[in-house]
Amino acid sequence: MIVRGDEPEQLGLLRKLYKPGNYFLQGNEALSYGALFAGCRFYAGYPITPSSEIAETMARELPKLRGYYLQMEDEIASIAAMIGASWTGFKVMTATSGPGFSLMQENLGYAVMTETPLVLVDVQRSGPSTGQATKGAQGDFFQARWGTHGDHPIVAISPVSAQDAFWEIIRAFNVSERLRTPVVFLFDGVLAHTREQVRIPDVSEVEITYRRLPAGEEDARLPFGDPYGDGVPPMPLFGHGYFTHVTGSTHMENGLRDVYTPEVHDRLVKRLHRKIEKNRSVYERNEEHFTDDAEVLVVSWGVTARPALGAVLRAREEGIKAGLFVPKTVHPFPGERMRELGKRVRAILVPEMNLGQMRLEVERYVNDDVLVRGVNRIGGVPLTVDEILREIRGVA
Repeated sequence: MIVRGDEPEQLGLLRKLYKPGNYFLQGNEALSYGALFAGCRFYAGYPITPSSEIAETMARELPKLRGYYLQMEDEIASIAAMIGASWTGFKVMTATSGPGFSLMQENLGYAVMTETPLVLVDVQRSGPSTGQATKGAQGDFFQARWGTHGDHPIVAISPVSAQDAFWEIIRAFNVSERLRTPVVFLFDGVLAHTREQVRIPDVSEVEITYRRLPAGEEDARLPFGDPYGDGVPPMPLFGHGYFTHVTGSTHMENGLRDVYTPEVHDRLVKRLHRKIEKNRSVYERNEEHFTDDAEVLVVSWGVTARPALGAVLRAREEGIKAGLFVPKTVHPFPGERMRELGKRVRAILVPEMNLGQMRLEVERYVNDDVLVRGVNRIGGVPLTVDEILREIRGVA
C-alpha cells in the first residue's frame, strides 16, 4: 500500500510520535525528522561515515509510520531500489558520502532521464578517494552538478544549520515531487555531527507537495509528455492503470525507445532542461544580509556561511560595509542575482571548505573589474570568524 505521508492517519501518527517543541539534535537527526515530516516513507541505503546516523534514525522511525527501510548491499543497489519505490508512489531518500555518491552517479543520471522524484543526501567529507572519512568538507559542489554524464539538469540544495536542515529537506522533497526530478541535498560532516537546538513544529505548520498524477487516459498514455506546458509531465504509478515503459534510453512521450531519431532526443533533453529553468521560482532560494549597501560581498554556502555571517557582523561593527549572500539552492546557481549584486560591490570573497569550487561559479557572473577572491581551507577544519574577518579587512 502506498503511503504518501499526508493522509490523516499519517498526520496523526506524526503528531503523536513527535511532539512540537525544542530538541537537542544532531544535524543528521534533524534532517531525518524533516524527511519524515515531508512524507518520506521509503529509505534504501548503505552506511558510510559521516552519514550513518541518518540511516540509523530512519531504520528506527520508519516502521512506526508504516514506512520501509532497506539496507542494501551497496550504493548502486540503494539508488536503484529508490527509483523502483518512487515509481510505485513512495517519497524516497538515501544518504551517503563522497565514495558512495560516486557509485550512485550512473543511476542518478537514470533518475534524471526517467524523471524519477528522489532525494539523495550527500554528507560531504574530505576527499579525493577515502580521504578523511570522519572530517567534513564542501568538495562535492561540482560533483553534484556534473557527476553523471551527458547534458543533464540537476537541483542541489544546501542548508546552514541543523534547524535549516529540517526545513530544507522538506523543501527538497517538495521540489523533487513538484518538478518530477531527483534533488541532491549537499550536507557536510561538520553540520551532520553538530548538536544544537532544533524546533520540531506541529504538522500543521508543514506544507508538503505530492507529484502530479495523470488526470485521465491521455495523461497516463504519455508519461513523458508536456500537457501543462511547464515541462513537467504527470507521473503514472506502477500497478495503477496503464502499463508504463520506463527506460534510460532516449524515448518518446509514450515512454517507448527511439534512439535513432535526432529530433526525439533533442525534444526530450531540452524539455528536461526547460522544466528546471522555467520553474526557478519553485526551487531558487537565497539568504541575504546587508546586501543593500555592501561594498564587500561575502558569498558562502553550507556550514561556512555561519562563520561568514559572524565575520560580516563584526566587520560592520568596525564600519566596513560588508554583506553576505548565501545560496540555499546551489544548483542551478542563482546567476542573475549574483550578477545584480556583483555590479554594486568592489570586492567579493568566497569562503568554503574546498579549493575554490563555488568561486568559479561566482566569477562567471561578475565583471572583470570586481575582485573575486577565494577563502579556502581543506583538511577537515572549518574556517573561523576571525579568518574570514581578516580577509574582509584586507579588501575593504
